Amino acid sequence: MDQFAEMEPNRLNGFCCGAGGGNWPMPYEKESAFHGRKKYESIKNSGANVVVVGCSNCHDQIMKRYPKLYPDCDYEVKYIWELVADSLVIEPWNDEEVAEAEAAAQWERLGIDPDAGYE
Repeated sequence: MDQFAEMEPNRLNGFCCGAGGGNWPMPYEKESAFHGRKKYESIKNSGANVVVVGCSNCHDQIMKRYPKLYPDCDYEVKYIWELVADSLVIEPWNDEEVAEAEAAAQWERLGIDPDAGYE
């Protein structure tokens, strides 16, 4: 079942991941992860198994650096565009589903209700 889990705090009161301001490319991994510890706690407390981000620094920090320094990480990180792309994927119908849909369309075109119990 798909569910949305809001992190607390969020929006205006949300915490930085710790990678902004040039922290991601710098060699100070432990310091950067320490700055992001509150974001990490928010992620863990949300219980989410997928974290959706819009920022490339957040994406890299949460996906690559947090697991190094917080070994109990158990989530997948996606960009917003990945979430949208994944939701647009439609599973193709199998032959039986196609045949049922074609039959239902034909009954509708002919104005016949196959469940009406005609005798």
